[in-house]
Amino acid sequence: MTATEASDQAPTSMNNRQILQAMSGLMAGMFVAILAGTVVANALPRIIADLGGSQSAYTWVVTSELLAMTATVPLWGKLSDLYNKKLLLQLSLGMFVVGSLLAGFSQGIELLIFSRVMQGIGAGGLTALAQVVMAAIIPPRRLGKYAGIFGAVFAVGTVAGPLVGGVMVDTSWLGWRWCFFIGVPFALLAIALLQRTLHLPTVRRDVKIDYLGAFLIVAGVSAILIWTSLAGNQFDWASWQTAVLTGGGALLLVAAVSVEARVPEPIIPLDIFRNRTVTLTTIASLLVGVAMFGGTVFLSQYFQIALGKSPTVAGLMGLPMILGLLVASTIAGQIISATGKWKIYLVAGGVIMTAGLALLATIDANTGFGLLSLYMAILGIGVGLLMQNLVLAAQNDVPAAELGAATSVLSFFRSMGGTIGTSVLGAILANRVASEMAKSLGTEGEAAGGSSHAVPDMTTLPAPMREIVENAYGLATAELFLVATPFAALALLAVVFIKEKPLKTTSGMERLAEEAKQAVADGDKPSSPTPVS
Repeated sequence: MTATEASDQAPTSMNNRQILQAMSGLMAGMFVAILAGTVVANALPRIIADLGGSQSAYTWVVTSELLAMTATVPLWGKLSDLYNKKLLLQLSLGMFVVGSLLAGFSQGIELLIFSRVMQGIGAGGLTALAQVVMAAIIPPRRLGKYAGIFGAVFAVGTVAGPLVGGVMVDTSWLGWRWCFFIGVPFALLAIALLQRTLHLPTVRRDVKIDYLGAFLIVAGVSAILIWTSLAGNQFDWASWQTAVLTGGGALLLVAAVSVEARVPEPIIPLDIFRNRTVTLTTIASLLVGVAMFGGTVFLSQYFQIALGKSPTVAGLMGLPMILGLLVASTIAGQIISATGKWKIYLVAGGVIMTAGLALLATIDANTGFGLLSLYMAILGIGVGLLMQNLVLAAQNDVPAAELGAATSVLSFFRSMGGTIGTSVLGAILANRVASEMAKSLGTEGEAAGGSSHAVPDMTTLPAPMREIVENAYGLATAELFLVATPFAALALLAVVFIKEKPLKTTSGMERLAEEAKQAVADGDKPSSPTPVS
C-alpha cells in the first residue's frame, strides 16, 4: 500500500450529528451497565434477607460482578485493538442479557453470585469498549463536550436505578427479581442501535492472542481479590489460606509479567507504562476506585438500616451525590473542550473528593439529611471532575493503535481498586457492626446477626433492638469513609505530577490513518483499515 492509498483510506472527521447517532447505541449500552449496579443497590438488603444470605453474601453479590469486570477488562481492551469493536460491544451486551436473566430467576445466593459474574464479564466489555469507541471517533479536544453527555446518561442511570429498584421492592406484585429483568430490553435495544448506527474501520491483520498471559492475569488478579473478599470473615488475615491466596496470586502475576514482556501481542503491553501520563493516571484510577467504590457502595445499606428508610426513599437520598457528579462532569467537559486546559480539573477533583470523604467520615445514625446531602454533593463534584478526565489525559497521550490498551488499563485498575475497596471495607463494616452489637448486647448480639454477620431485617426488630442496630451501622459506615479518605489523598498526589499536554484535534481513526501513512513513508508495512459495518 502506498502513502497515497493510506491517505485515501483515512476516515474523514465526523460531524456532530454522525457522532451523536453513533453514540446512541453506546449510551444505551452504558445505561444498561450502570443500571445493573444501581437498580440492585437499594434492593440488596431485601434480596439478601429473602435468600437467607449473610453480610459476606451481601459483599459478594457486589464484589463478584466487580471481580469479573476487573479481570476481563484488559482482555476486552486488547481485543478492541485487534477485532471489530462493534461486534465485541454486541457480544458483551449479549453476555449481560444472559447474566440478567439468570439473576432474575435465582433461587439461592450461589446462582445469584454466578449470574453477577456473567453480568460483570459483559459490563467489562461495555466499560472498556465504550470509551475506546468514543476516542476512535471523537478528537480529545472535542471529547469533553460528549463526555458530558455520557455524564448525563451516567447520572440518569444512577438516579433512576435506585428509584426503580426501590419501587420494585416496595411493590408486592413486582418484587426484586424485576431489578434484573428490567435491563434486558435496554440491552437488546443497544444491540440493535449499534448495528444500525455504529460504523468503524477494523484492522485486518494476522493476530496472536496471548492466551497464557490472559489466563495468568485473570487467575492472579482473581486470587488476590478473593483473598480480600474472604480474609477477616471466612478465615483470619494471618492464616494458611491467606498465604496460599496471596502467595499464589503474586506468583501468577509475576509469571504474567514475564510472559507479557516476551509475547508479540501482550494483553497488557508493559511498554505502555513508560509513558508517564499513563502510569500516573493508572495509579490515580486505582486509588479512586478504592476510595469511591469502596466508600459509596454501602451507602444504600446505611440509608435503609442506620437511618431506617424504605428502599424508595433510600434511592431519593442518593440524588445529591449524583447531581453533584452530573453538574461537575458536564460543566468541566464543556470548559475543557472550549479551552483545551484539563489538569486544573483533575487537581480540583482530587481535593474535593478527599474533602467529601473526610466529611462523610463524621456521619452517624443521627446525622441530618441536610448535612448528609451537602457531604454527598461535595463527593459527587470531586468524582465528576476526576474520573472521566483521567481517561481523557491518558487517551490524549498515546498512539492511536494503543487507545484500547491504554483505556482498558485505566478501567482495569479502577475496577480492581473498586473491588479491593468493596471487599476490604465490607469486611471492616461487618466486623465493626459485630463489635458494636457485642458491646451493646453481649451474646444476645447473635440474635440480631452480630456474630454471624447476617444482614438484619429491620421490619422484624423491636424498637430497642432497632436503635442498637441503627447505631452500629451508622458508626461502621463512617469508619469506611475514614479508611477511604487517605486513598483519595494519594490519588490527588498522583494527579499533581501529571504533565499537562495540549489536547489533540484529530480522532483515533484519523490518527490511526496518519500513523499508517507514516509507517509507509518509513518503509514499514502497516495494516489497512477496512470498513466493517
